[in-house]
Amino acid sequence: MNITVVGTGYVGLSLAVLLAQNNHVTALDIVPEKVALINHKKSPIKDEYIEKYLAEKALDLYATTDAEEAYRGAEFVIIATPTNYDDERNFFDTSSVESTIEAARQHNPTATIVIKSTIPVGFTAGTQKKYNTENIFFSPEFLREGKALYDNLYPSRIVVGSKTEKAKQFAALLKESALKEDVPVLHVGSTEAEAIKLFANTYLALRVSYFNELDTYAEMKGLNTKDIIDGICLDPRIGNFYNNPSFGYGGYCLPKDTKQLLANFEGVPENIIRAVVEANRTRISYIAKTVLQKKPKVVGIYRLVMKAGSDNFRQSSMIAVMEELKPHVKLCVYEPMFSETSFHGVEVEMDFEKFKHNSDVILANRMSAELSDVKGKIYTRDLFGKD
Repeated sequence: MNITVVGTGYVGLSLAVLLAQNNHVTALDIVPEKVALINHKKSPIKDEYIEKYLAEKALDLYATTDAEEAYRGAEFVIIATPTNYDDERNFFDTSSVESTIEAARQHNPTATIVIKSTIPVGFTAGTQKKYNTENIFFSPEFLREGKALYDNLYPSRIVVGSKTEKAKQFAALLKESALKEDVPVLHVGSTEAEAIKLFANTYLALRVSYFNELDTYAEMKGLNTKDIIDGICLDPRIGNFYNNPSFGYGGYCLPKDTKQLLANFEGVPENIIRAVVEANRTRISYIAKTVLQKKPKVVGIYRLVMKAGSDNFRQSSMIAVMEELKPHVKLCVYEPMFSETSFHGVEVEMDFEKFKHNSDVILANRMSAELSDVKGKIYTRDLFGKD
């Protein structure tokens, strides 16, 4: 089958690689450097399985910047372009999705369009009405940064926001390319599928916020956070997972999805969703104030990335903490994936030994073995070395 995937970020590239095992896939992107890397079997993003599959598997995958070439002959067009949250409009900026739909319909009006980008609840129904077609539907993704292809190979579930034959065909494509057997497949309306995506990510943000607030309480009261979490999480209804305190949630999805869900709640009574958004801001402020109470002359920021195995700085909680600290203390950043000499007006130190020596306190959202010789300087809330 001929499939076109628009966008080669975590979502798009992982889907392109997944489906190229059994189909002819064209990946469309506006960045020539990314296209060139993919065509040379190299990944433009950090993801172990994507890198491995591109290098070792016989994939029927071709990348291009030519939109007409990409859309021509495609039976499915999968949209995986970014939708950033616009704080001024209190809504996702869906312009990239809208322009992609226009282009796809212009070059290939018979293609089935599958939206994988995260969108507001009700977006797809409005789009179907605008074009008077059911041939556009939404299918949420549930991927982790750095493990996107793995999560497509071993999906927790496949959700498709349509019950048409084309939708069933698309679900079958995802299922046959996965390595996991007996993957649950759920066909719902596109509006319900949009809600599934936003409510799922907001629950994850809620869980992060819950254990972070528990940690704030324990630290301020002089209690052992780890012991409390261990005792709570032995309850099988809670479970011993996704419970490691941090400086706050961040990344591609959780910050924008929680805000979007809150915006979608306009006119609907709610307390919890707003609290999730506010709790993250409170946690970040608490971390910054706690560090300042140590009265350091220089605070070292160890890594800007969201978590180990990621190359994403976007909406990182560490950057939010850094911005709170910046007016009050000298900062220095160590981030080997960043090549500039400054970041957001803060000095970037390339020499790790010098970074450790010059920092009075080192902030580490997640611990690393390379910090073992300066444990006395480290401030982290990483208790379990995971998540």
